[in-house]
Amino acid sequence: MAPQQEEDFLAAYDPRAFDPIAVTVDMVALTLRAGALHVLLVRRGGPPFQGAWALPGGFVRAGRESLDQAAARELAEETGLDAAGLGRVHLEQLGSYGHPGRDPRMHVVSVAHLAFAPDLPDARAGSDAAAAAWIPVAELDLSRQPDAPTRRPNEQGRRPGAHGGGPGHRSVGTELAFDHARILADGLDRARSKIEYTPLATAFLGEHFTISELRAVYEAVWGATLHAGNFHRKVLSVPGFVESTGGTATHGSVRGGPRARLYRAGDARLLHPALLRPDREETVR
Repeated sequence: MAPQQEEDFLAAYDPRAFDPIAVTVDMVALTLRAGALHVLLVRRGGPPFQGAWALPGGFVRAGRESLDQAAARELAEETGLDAAGLGRVHLEQLGSYGHPGRDPRMHVVSVAHLAFAPDLPDARAGSDAAAAAWIPVAELDLSRQPDAPTRRPNEQGRRPGAHGGGPGHRSVGTELAFDHARILADGLDRARSKIEYTPLATAFLGEHFTISELRAVYEAVWGATLHAGNFHRKVLSVPGFVESTGGTATHGSVRGGPRARLYRAGDARLLHPALLRPDREETVR
C-alpha cells in the first residue's frame, strides 16, 4: 500500500465499527513472610464484586503505558515500592484471560503477570480498594472456582465465601472475584515449576543467603519438606546455580555448630540437572 493510501485509510478508519473491548492487568504477587508463601490480595471497594477479595490489578491506560508499565504501576500502588524497589522484583507475563463472561461490565481481557521478591513491604490499599493484605497461600482453597464467573455478586456486594472484616482481616473464603482463583492457581503452578529448572528461587532471597534459607524457599513454594543434606548436595552440584561469597552467616546454627556459609545467585539461566519436586522425582524414576 502506497503512503498516501495508508494515510487515507487511517483518516477514514472508525474504531467504533468494532464492539468495544478493554484490557486490564492482574498481578499474582508472591513473597515469603514468616517462612510461609503469601499472595497479595485486595478487597474490592466498589462494584462489581464489591467487598470480595481479588488480585490487585486495573485497566491499562490506553495510549499511555505498555502492559509491563501497567503491571509495575499496579504493584507499586498496592505495596508502596518505589522505582528502586521495583528493580528487585522478578516480573513476567503469566497469561491472557479473555472469556467473554469473566467481567459483568463488558468484554475485558486480562493480561496476568507473576511477580515475586524478598521482603516485600506491608500491603496498602490503592485508591479503588477497600483493603489489601498478604494472605498465606495455604489458607486459600482454589479448587472450587470455575474458569469464568457464572453469577453476579449478591445483594450485599459479596460473593458467597467472602467474609467481612477490616483491613487486617485475613478470612478470605473459597472464591475470589472474577476468575482470579484460576489466575492465582496458574501463577502458583508457574512459580512451582520455574524453580525446578531455573534459579528464580533466589529471587525470594536477599543478595546473600545460606543453603538452608534457599531450601526454606523451595519448601514454602512447593509445600513440601526436603531432606537438608540431599538438598545441599543437589544445589552445589548444579553448575552456576549459586556461588560462595567466602563469608559466613552472622549467627551459628541453633545446635551450636559452625556458622553457615553464605552464597549468592550464580550466572546460570537454567538448572541442569533440574531440582525436581519430590512428587515429580518419583514419577521420573
